Amino acid sequence: MNRTTPPSGPPAGAAAGRPGRLRGPFARWPRAMDAVLAGLVLLVLVLVHDMPGDALGFRPLRDLNLAALPVFAAAGTALYWRRRAPLAVLSVTLIAWALLLPTTRNLIGVPVLVALYSAGRYSPDSWRGPTGVVATVALVTVDLRTESAPWSEAVFGVIVMVGLWYVGRGLRLRDRHAARLVAEQAAEAVRIVAEERTRIARELHDVVAHRVSVMTVQAGAAKAMAAHAADGPIPEQALRAMGAVEEEGRQALAELRHLLGVLRPENDAGGPEPQPGLADVPRLADQIRATGVAVTLSLATLPTGLPARVDLFAYRIVQEALTNVLKHAGPGAHADVRLGVAGGEIVIEVRDDGGGTAALPGDAQDGTRGHGIVGMRERALLLGGTLDAGPRPDGGFDVTAHLPTGGEPA
Repeated sequence: MNRTTPPSGPPAGAAAGRPGRLRGPFARWPRAMDAVLAGLVLLVLVLVHDMPGDALGFRPLRDLNLAALPVFAAAGTALYWRRRAPLAVLSVTLIAWALLLPTTRNLIGVPVLVALYSAGRYSPDSWRGPTGVVATVALVTVDLRTESAPWSEAVFGVIVMVGLWYVGRGLRLRDRHAARLVAEQAAEAVRIVAEERTRIARELHDVVAHRVSVMTVQAGAAKAMAAHAADGPIPEQALRAMGAVEEEGRQALAELRHLLGVLRPENDAGGPEPQPGLADVPRLADQIRATGVAVTLSLATLPTGLPARVDLFAYRIVQEALTNVLKHAGPGAHADVRLGVAGGEIVIEVRDDGGGTAALPGDAQDGTRGHGIVGMRERALLLGGTLDAGPRPDGGFDVTAHLPTGGEPA
């Protein structure tokens, strides 16, 4: 049974679903930051150049290679589309690098670094990504060997290039895995709610079917007696009205039986069974005590004539809460059950001390054990009530439900 309150709706997304994760400017304003990045890289290509001794310096305007300006512009501005078309951007930067191989003292490798990371981060799985990495390795090797650089420098350059692509790919796979987990959790939440509503609907059918059956029998009997009244004939209009009640009851019963046939699992062939109510809570407490959980009952005088759905749902909430204690605290735990009435509502409180043999550290925060709280909350909401459940500061767990005695949705 789930010992945490389930979320009211599915997470907005993988990134948004990880609370506490810091989001940088590239995540908050991706298009604007990509434009800034493209502009900065373009300025670096135009204004900065290599100097002897692996140093960097500003390029004097008189040394500006006008023929290289279009290549710089293409490689720099292409980075603006690095998310939408990462492989195309990588191709543009590689072509720019190949065109400028005969020249020296430029930083054309900078946009290639950004494009490689972007290809790993945003491109789908295909042969084109690794092909781009291979082409980059070839260009790095040719470029550095052309400048008579030592092999160690070439190997380092290859490691950096491949490493950037691999880091981007790892982040993409991580986000894809997180998105898949979010989707699975959302689907599981929908399945749990549907399963609980199906179970509740079956119970409601049993309750309503009994009432409708009684109504049908009574209407039929009233019609038969009225037709043979000793004091004189019954008006035809009254007979038609009673006949209509009987027919409506039969049709409603047929619809409910059809509903049960749709909702009941194939292996559940049994007919309706008597449904428990709050009067059965002491017997339920005895059953839980037999498992080794100490249960203390505090039962106030409850109003008589509760609607069947309120009586049934209140019992089910107590039952689920005590089952929760048994599963997650275990024998040796103590549960305190209180039933009372306040402000026209039935108030149910089930608390445990979490001191049983099955209790584990952090067990109350474990949200992967089932969906009992989902069922309790659905029952409370169907009656127009509320239910709060969560761990207690001093250990154990607390379930509190408020159910309108009329059982009318809010």
